[in-house]
Amino acid sequence: MPPIGETLREARMRQGLDIVDVEERTKIRAKYLRALENEEWSALPGHTFVKTFLRTYAEQVGVDPHLLVEEYRMSHESEEREFVPSVGPPAASRREARRGAGRRSRPASARPPPPRGGVITVLALLAVVAFIFVLGLVGDDDPAEERSAGEQAQTDREPAERPSPRRRRPATPAGVTMRITPSLPTYACVDTGEGTDAVFEGTLDAQRTFRNRRMLRVNLGKRSVELVVNGDAVEIVESGEPVGFVVTRGGAEEITEGNRPCN
Repeated sequence: MPPIGETLREARMRQGLDIVDVEERTKIRAKYLRALENEEWSALPGHTFVKTFLRTYAEQVGVDPHLLVEEYRMSHESEEREFVPSVGPPAASRREARRGAGRRSRPASARPPPPRGGVITVLALLAVVAFIFVLGLVGDDDPAEERSAGEQAQTDREPAERPSPRRRRPATPAGVTMRITPSLPTYACVDTGEGTDAVFEGTLDAQRTFRNRRMLRVNLGKRSVELVVNGDAVEIVESGEPVGFVVTRGGAEEITEGNRPCN
């Protein structure tokens, strides 16, 4: 299997996304996304959040998250387990020797049981403090990101082979999308704003989609087209006259002939 970081990077680039696009969609900070792609595990806040980030990133770019998480477990978590130092009884033996050979030890049956409840309580408090500390590393003051980090931690506690049943709300468009479907071959010119070069100029005889982060402008030789902007259809009265639009995240607005691209 290709390296984890290379797999994520190639999947993102195939979808035409940059790191900022993935950050907006996943609510994971860009520096952690870059660390995942570069496999800089020491720059990430621990195994739990690494696996959570891997799942979220992989789902966003269309990669099987279970394969990446299992690869990370096998390659990195197992390496740390091999270096756990052994703990033996020599220190305890020396303390017993200093107390004197003539002192009797109480029978094992008379010794009080270890305070299990207290130890469990202390461990639970330490886990809570560590969790809050990691949240401070991952998130900033944005409440939406704090909620996202909490949801990711909850997802990590569920079995890896059972996907979450929660439905995600549709995300706000990260940029501008324009789909043109001509009913007849139609001249079209598309650019990304006044003074920019055309990204397309020619005859459209099949459906085509254009994307940009902020703006698109289109000049159509005929009105015999179906225009969909950010998922919403734009009403166009069909005729043989040319028409032009400027398209932003807020929708499409018709523009005059002098303001159309390639004019």
